[in-house]
Amino acid sequence: MLADLKKRTQDRMDKALQALQNELKKIRTGRAQVSMLDGIKVNYYGQLSPLNQVSAISCPDAKSFLIAPWEPSVLKEIEQAIIKSELGMAPINDGKVIRLKVPDLTEDRRKDLVKQTKKMVEDARVAVRMARRDANEEVKKAQKDKTVSEDEAKKLETDVQKMTDDYIKKVDGVSDEKEKSILTL
Repeated sequence: MLADLKKRTQDRMDKALQALQNELKKIRTGRAQVSMLDGIKVNYYGQLSPLNQVSAISCPDAKSFLIAPWEPSVLKEIEQAIIKSELGMAPINDGKVIRLKVPDLTEDRRKDLVKQTKKMVEDARVAVRMARRDANEEVKKAQKDKTVSEDEAKKLETDVQKMTDDYIKKVDGVSDEKEKSILTL
């Protein structure tokens, strides 16, 4: 039971860290990254499909995207989806492919992105702490039901706290790295 509880708690903390990393990929820095376009959904024959499933996306240089649809008929739909998204990039349609230029970030925009990042990081910290709280409640319940001794309960609570501290450090490391990449000119 104890090993199972630790494993479940660690899995929840891992998921919180992974979710943070996935969310931070969507925040754009000054460089083009294919993951910036992950949230775009295209109307593909009446079905909303992710952009990367209806086209090939590449970054020919650090400041632009090249989107080549699998079918030329989807070009207009891709263009409309990009315009509707809040990326702040204007698509250039040449009839075969769509080009996107990544605009330079202003100082104010960089600060806004850092604030957005800090909120995501705090949400991840809260998720890690909630996993710790749930694990500690399970330990107390088991101790109350006399399925776990007091010494085992104390040891498990200590282990869960160490795990929480490690994951908070990992979250902070991911945060620092992203903030640095946002603020770097």
